[in-house]
Amino acid sequence: MSEPARGANTGGEDACVGAEANGARPVRRGPALRIGVRPDGDRVVVAVRGELDLDSAEQLAHTLRAALGAAVGGVDLELGGVEFCDCSALNVLIGLHEQGLKQGKTVALRTVGPAVERLLTLTGTRMLFDAPGPHASGPHVPGSADGAREGAADRGDAQAAAPDDSALDGTLEDLRIEVVQLRRAMQTRPVIDLARGILMASFGLGVEEAWRVLVLASQNTNTKLYHLARDLVAAVLGEPPADAVQEQVAAAVARVRSEAASA
Repeated sequence: MSEPARGANTGGEDACVGAEANGARPVRRGPALRIGVRPDGDRVVVAVRGELDLDSAEQLAHTLRAALGAAVGGVDLELGGVEFCDCSALNVLIGLHEQGLKQGKTVALRTVGPAVERLLTLTGTRMLFDAPGPHASGPHVPGSADGAREGAADRGDAQAAAPDDSALDGTLEDLRIEVVQLRRAMQTRPVIDLARGILMASFGLGVEEAWRVLVLASQNTNTKLYHLARDLVAAVLGEPPADAVQEQVAAAVARVRSEAASA
């Protein structure tokens, strides 16, 4: 994924663990996480600034669960001040969305910074947090016979357009299935992030360049991105990938470097 480089830890959860372990990049100390909560009508607004990662995921989850419980309509997120966001934080947001569905509440983004926007775009989860549409206008008050007929017609149209309970139940079930599928997909991200960190350390690549190498090598070997990442991680543990994979990774690195030099 295309987010800024992060400091390493021995647990291997960070994207740049390989780079930090080899001294290729200094450990970056980001700003402390700050979370503000305020009511706004029937909703609760949660404003976050700083970095969202594995270390801060529990604090974020606790705050968001409390906000959702206190809200009537749902939670609005202000993430414009988030400078870094990884998949552990995204899992928290997806979990909040799923919990909101169960409670009949919505979770929407009011503001979003580049780091969060990239993560949502790459994982295809942006639509889960789109703001709800505007409320319908108030009831029509007729001032004449024609107005009365128009009001009756409006009410009839509204009744005709309103979905029945079975349709709503079907839509809700589809959303729940989608959330489960997305959460399963997120489980593959740590391996991909780790593989990208290995490429950064091995070839001196930047975050975007390492991601580009993974994508190109995956396409050229007709291998799923997760499987390619898993092979690269296994190589660090002493299980070298197939010759074809090594060749395509090297070719992808050469191409990315050439593109960067000509840019």
